[in-house]
Amino acid sequence: MADAASSSPLRLAFFGTPDFAVPTLERLLEGRHEVVGVVCQPDRQRGRGRKKSPAPVADVALAAGVPLMRPENIGAAEALAEFCACEPDLGVVVAFGQFLPKQIREAPARGYLINGHASLLPRYRGAAPIPHCILDGATVTGVSAMRVEREMDSGPVALQREIEIGEYENAGELSERLAKLTADTLEEVIERIADNRVSWVPQDATRVTFAPKIGRSDAQLIWTESAGALCRRVRAMAPSPGAFAIFEGENLQILAARSDATPADLAPGTVCVGAAQELRIATGDGWLLPRILQRPGKRALDVEAFMRGKPIPDGILLG
Repeated sequence: MADAASSSPLRLAFFGTPDFAVPTLERLLEGRHEVVGVVCQPDRQRGRGRKKSPAPVADVALAAGVPLMRPENIGAAEALAEFCACEPDLGVVVAFGQFLPKQIREAPARGYLINGHASLLPRYRGAAPIPHCILDGATVTGVSAMRVEREMDSGPVALQREIEIGEYENAGELSERLAKLTADTLEEVIERIADNRVSWVPQDATRVTFAPKIGRSDAQLIWTESAGALCRRVRAMAPSPGAFAIFEGENLQILAARSDATPADLAPGTVCVGAAQELRIATGDGWLLPRILQRPGKRALDVEAFMRGKPIPDGILLG
């Protein structure tokens, strides 16, 4: 970290919306640079009651008394004018959720925005890098601080930091760690920019992979896959949207599981209930051993408690 006396503080505008962006905003609010404005998505319907409520980033900005914008379209003329009125030197983006047009990207005095992305670019460009890296069986991931350009996640990179992925770590747990690492990484890059010592490295276009938004089909468990692949899918979808199978016409969510490579002697998707209500599900290669399950509208339960309540019958075939 540079000495505070080595450069003048920057005026920062922050773009972000979900929980993942909160650690970075909190770090910036605690730091020596001034956060002159925060931009996030408008209030949305959230939770079981579907009541409108502010995004996590909005809650932080409101508590801190920082000017807050919640435009439906950041590219609209009135939104652009309000943003420019903040007179930022630099824009900082973490999981904002809207396309940032050229007028916004070039509005800060430094002429650009920087973004903290939860992957080691150019791998996993897109909306869902964390679940996709788990699905792929990656053992290492990280964050990248880059300049924002028109093409999604394509800008040159100033700094990357790596972390190992735990053997049974799910997407939610990994997201929490990466959110903190994003705050660390962007804090360092902002200091480099303030001191005029930042350097940008173009991404290698030959190594690009993509991580599109997760859909319902990504969360469904296909029992002909291997137990290892299904276990990764459970981890990648936990805690939300939650990997699921069909049981008695409803979605049965499996929120944690282990895999057993012992060959299965039953058709894929067949339930085997062993001693002490141990639950095993045959797959295309090995067994999936659920650890946490959840029925629609019910609490998530460990497998022992679940099987004491309304057990899944031995020999049933899950859809």
